[in-house]
Amino acid sequence: MMLHLIGTRYNLNYMETERVEEEQIQVIEMTQINNKLELKQVPASRVEGTSLCKTNTLTTLKLRLKGTCASSKCGAVGIDKERDGVQLSEGLLPELTPKHVAIIMDGNRRWARERGLPVQLGHRAGGKAMKQLALSCQNHGARVLSLFSFSTENWVRPEVLLLQHYQSSIFFMSRVTRGRYVPRDDMRVSFVGDRSRLPLPLQSVMCGAEELSKPNKGMHLCFAINYSGRYDIIEATKRIAAKVKNGNLQVDDIDDTVFQQHLDTNIIDDFPNPDLLIRTSGELRISNYMLWQVAYAEMFFCNKLFPDFANEDLVEAITAFQQRQRRYGGV
Repeated sequence: MMLHLIGTRYNLNYMETERVEEEQIQVIEMTQINNKLELKQVPASRVEGTSLCKTNTLTTLKLRLKGTCASSKCGAVGIDKERDGVQLSEGLLPELTPKHVAIIMDGNRRWARERGLPVQLGHRAGGKAMKQLALSCQNHGARVLSLFSFSTENWVRPEVLLLQHYQSSIFFMSRVTRGRYVPRDDMRVSFVGDRSRLPLPLQSVMCGAEELSKPNKGMHLCFAINYSGRYDIIEATKRIAAKVKNGNLQVDDIDDTVFQQHLDTNIIDDFPNPDLLIRTSGELRISNYMLWQVAYAEMFFCNKLFPDFANEDLVEAITAFQQRQRRYGGV
């Protein structure tokens, strides 16, 4: 079994056996062929040794495994096979659970760099944390979980980082589509943001995830990709102005409700504004995320990097939320 990285722009020379086992990186084979990513996994505890083979276009990390396999699927554990039954934590009040939890996922790259790992594995670890977060939010009674994945401002990053983000996004969304990160027959998946600039393979995977999950009645999982709160407001203003110009809307009829109906998030049925906004990594800003929608959201800032964000941190955020009095400008 091998880890193949074809066409990527980093190598794994520093991924020694001790590092792999210490961080419990659960990968065996990842290939990028025709813009599709596939991954097979085994626990790092089964890794007995490693060796590297490197050419101009291919870096191969060979993992020697402990024991034998009866089939090719025997090692597919970890992220794909976890069945977490997180229950409502003691002390939390179901009637005060935030209906919409919004998360600014920050810290995947820093998490990887602190461990001397490729950035892509940081995004992979973030994907695992996202799965746990989605299950926890659903079990705590949230109706919507929105995740800020990629901002329009992120285009200024180096090309290699964008490539790594695309590869991780395609891989992750393909797993979502197949029900590997969230229950296929439960959560509904939607996306907000300008898709026109995204790679076609990623657009295709996003559309597939939306179509397959559309009938689902569980929690709504919303990803903001190539999204900007300011751009969302500008585009909504343009749509309203066009209707006024064409005589389909009167100026005096424009109010909060009408404006919100023209925001990007309006494509999602029954989309309440965020009640609780959480940002990881210790940064104290909202980074142009849903500026209109989070006007009255309670904010919670966590010092942990996103891959380390766990159910206990969500419970802490919800506990803080339930202890606050939401006044909406009143007294």
